[in-house]
Amino acid sequence: MPEKTAKTAAKASAAKTTLAKDSVAKAAPAKAAAAPKAATKTAVPAAAAAAAPVAKPAVAAKPAAPAAAAPRVEEKKLPTQRQGFKTNEFVVYPAHGVGQILAIEEQEIAGAKLELFVINFIKDKMTLRVPTAKVANVGMRKLSDPALVKKALETLKGRARVKRTMWSRRAQEYEAKINSGDIVAIAEVVRDLYRSESQPEQSYSERQLYEAALDRLSREIAVVQHSTETEAVKEIETQLAKSPRRGAKTEADAVAEGDADAEGDDIDGDDTAVADEAA
Repeated sequence: MPEKTAKTAAKASAAKTTLAKDSVAKAAPAKAAAAPKAATKTAVPAAAAAAAPVAKPAVAAKPAAPAAAAPRVEEKKLPTQRQGFKTNEFVVYPAHGVGQILAIEEQEIAGAKLELFVINFIKDKMTLRVPTAKVANVGMRKLSDPALVKKALETLKGRARVKRTMWSRRAQEYEAKINSGDIVAIAEVVRDLYRSESQPEQSYSERQLYEAALDRLSREIAVVQHSTETEAVKEIETQLAKSPRRGAKTEADAVAEGDADAEGDDIDGDDTAVADEAA
């Protein structure tokens, strides 16, 4: 009996062991089968995560490096004043009369830089460029002051003075006075060549010189007095009318005219007693 009981217990124990092994063997494939599923579930999000773009933290953009700055070219300001003259000022250029300085500019001529006054003569429709360093040589000057203009107007009321020389020489002297830029000298030419209605007509050359002198004188007076040229001409003619002995010729005047040379030199009837002027 005891042996049977021991055998029976041994069989039972063996059966339990076999059952335990079977259960372990069954559990192992189940766990193995479950492991791929778990791996699959885990792998899907990982793949999705790999496919999805990874958002990188925003990095502040670095300021672009400044490009190499081009060399700055400073604009050279043109001068507005030289030799006592300034832009927009009216001046007298002896050979052309009254003009206005528009600008002072620099130009390169024959490789040398020159500073020039740009002068505009409105009536003549002409622009002249004068080197600033040559102003004194060409005789350019400022407008006459009111006192000098008054003196020129007083000159017009004086007695005409005409030399007893050939007309060609006198004409040269008149031209020199007109182109001198001296307002009083120009007034003398106007006075000497003026003819009233009661006096004989002028020759063509005389008339041209008279009109040139009258134009120079009236333009400067108009600018100084801030009036028009027409008003200045009227003022000049008014002063000329006040000069002495502007009437008809006397007998003595006729005799003096008869003493003129054969070239047709006209001796003004007002100058029978006037000696030759100094050249």
